[in-house]
Amino acid sequence: MSHQIVRLPEVMKMTGLSRSTIYLRMSKGNFPQSISLGERAVGWLEADVELWLDACVAASKAVDND
Repeated sequence: MSHQIVRLPEVMKMTGLSRSTIYLRMSKGNFPQSISLGERAVGWLEADVELWLDACVAASKAVDND
């Protein structure tokens, strides 16, 4: 498994979500948790974000088929 780290601007680009929405969903447990990269830097595992996106797509398709 790749441990590629992506920073917030890339996560926003990948998901189409705003910064505040990402952090809100993280606080509710509906988005992958960030990883501390230093005192004032965080990132996300790219694989975690991609898995989250896959789950969103699958859930969307399941609703469309109902």
